[in-house]
Amino acid sequence: MDGEIVVGLDIGTTKVCAVVAAEDELEGINILGVGIASSEGLNRGVVVNIDKTVSAIREAIGKAERAAGVTVENVIVGIAGDHVQSFQSRGVITTHRDGVITQHDVQRLLEDTTHVAMPADRKILHVLPQEYIVDGQDGVVDPVGMSGVRLEANVHIVTGLVSAARNIYRCVEKAGYSVADIVLEPLASSYSVLHQDEKEVGVALIDIGGGTTDIAVFEDNTIRHTGVIAVAGTKVTDDIRKGLGLMRDQAEQLKRQFGLALVDVNQPDEVISIPGIGGRQEKTISRSALSQIIQPRLEEILEIAGIEIKRSGYARHLGAGVVLTGGGSLIPGTAQLAAEVLGVEARVGLPTGLGGGMVKEVSDPKYSTAVGLVLYGLNPEVIRREFLDTNEKWTGQQGQLDDSGSRGIVERMTRWFQEL
Repeated sequence: MDGEIVVGLDIGTTKVCAVVAAEDELEGINILGVGIASSEGLNRGVVVNIDKTVSAIREAIGKAERAAGVTVENVIVGIAGDHVQSFQSRGVITTHRDGVITQHDVQRLLEDTTHVAMPADRKILHVLPQEYIVDGQDGVVDPVGMSGVRLEANVHIVTGLVSAARNIYRCVEKAGYSVADIVLEPLASSYSVLHQDEKEVGVALIDIGGGTTDIAVFEDNTIRHTGVIAVAGTKVTDDIRKGLGLMRDQAEQLKRQFGLALVDVNQPDEVISIPGIGGRQEKTISRSALSQIIQPRLEEILEIAGIEIKRSGYARHLGAGVVLTGGGSLIPGTAQLAAEVLGVEARVGLPTGLGGGMVKEVSDPKYSTAVGLVLYGLNPEVIRREFLDTNEKWTGQQGQLDDSGSRGIVERMTRWFQEL
């Protein structure tokens, strides 16, 4: 093993996944260990039971440690949930008298963009530069080293609830590990499944997880919009459970083994036998009837994702269409359904950009976020240049939402219902 060891921890609604990776001497990324544990301590991406979440974290990281033969101390953890919000901001500063822009100037500028009115119960997760403007000249990607007196930037700011992030910190630390960084999950997934040319021509990433569906929109190699919606794979499972009168585990197994996103009229229909509950006789259901339960919910998820993409203003800029990932994209026919619902090209994205080790084990959409987190940690030149370091301890007293914050939520909900 060569180089620094990085651990990505994806704490999801249905599973906790840990990936241990290191960079070799050829700058390839080797996957050393993978661990996965079922999760019952979260709801829609937010911790609701500390003890269950701590237990799942220990189990997942323990499995990854044993597979890698290493001892884990620090983890890079993902954050999602419908509490995550984003907005655009702008900042302007003047440079020093010699007129050469330095990295310190860029850092001051990014700090300036964060001086916005925000409720006391929210904190900034990421500051993502869209473009820099030097003395009125826009379209600048990296202003360091350029001559100029006035430096401006348009940025995309991602915020999250203090309590949600603090609970993630608490769970990880209670499990015996420390948090090296906290990263928005759609951002992490984008590093593992999107190609650079897709980011250039325009692409939307739709990560269908268990509790949340995460969205990231890219154009000109820059992230333009992020969003999280609270309808995802567990809703599909609930529909099957309620529609057929099954236990949750049975419904989940049925979805994974026989689920179809589209009714395939060209194939002969298959009859599925389901064990009865409480000594009752077994049930039978056709595969097409099962898909008729699954398809409407997946259509709803994709339609809401489409509304979020339209809200970004980049719906007509998606030259590369959409890339689906996450466990919810594993249902056969999901990409075809997305193409029909959204009217653009669609494909299912698998983690890429890896060197050796347990690559086959993580070549699955459900590992996209965890693999993206280790890519984040092992490629600091890609990340640290783009993002303001906001990894501070989320401690202190949680504030209350003020009137302006309440009005903002009402206005956002009103706009959302109008778009629906």
